[in-house]
Amino acid sequence: MTTPITEIQEPLAYKRILLKVSGEVLMGDQGFGIDMNTVKAVAEEVAAVARLGVELCLVIGGGNIFRGLSKAAGDMERSSADYMGMLATVMNALAMQNALERQGIDTRVQSAIQMNAVCEPFVRRRAIRHLEKGRVVIFAAGTGAPYFTTDTAAALRAAEMNCDALFKGTSVDGVYTADPKKDATAERYDNLSYLEVLSRDLRVMDASAVSLMRENTIPIVVFSIRTPGALNEVIHGRGTYTVITQ
Repeated sequence: MTTPITEIQEPLAYKRILLKVSGEVLMGDQGFGIDMNTVKAVAEEVAAVARLGVELCLVIGGGNIFRGLSKAAGDMERSSADYMGMLATVMNALAMQNALERQGIDTRVQSAIQMNAVCEPFVRRRAIRHLEKGRVVIFAAGTGAPYFTTDTAAALRAAEMNCDALFKGTSVDGVYTADPKKDATAERYDNLSYLEVLSRDLRVMDASAVSLMRENTIPIVVFSIRTPGALNEVIHGRGTYTVITQ
């Protein structure tokens, strides 16, 4: 009698993560708005990781629709412009929820600004319970207050959810000495400390977000969300990325 061969599952480097995706990523090759093919591609990456048993929450920026500090805001009062940006993140969150549920992934959107007709209000304990039940939670509307970016909101939610790491999905595969799209001599860092990021003004995330991650000793992992399979690779501790720690 032969013994059946069982598939050996690779160990995961992280069990619970927060994935921060900029709104600009969702534009795809467009100059504005939401490219649903790109949203679908990102959703497929997230769904593949969720099926591994990773507890996953997301924060998506709104720069593809409206950003408080953009030229489009013009002379608008900063608080009003920031609230418009928060509403843009809700639109992106709902688009991502739809794409994830088409992949068969149970998803909840929680907004820092109450709008009960379209999503849940942010409640920390409820969000943690969703994660424990295997649902993907998308946090929308930033912190709910003006003058804070979605980077800071992502750092805050990562700390509140007791995440193992904050993943920053960008269009490049890590943190570089300069913009690799403009400078061919730019070199990628494998590892950085929080203080190095701040002192060198590398602008991976806002200084307040980096400081919050430093205070809570939560690593920041920067990778390319545009590279197919990259999120899955990084979850297993493989692939190309930059880790920011103490």
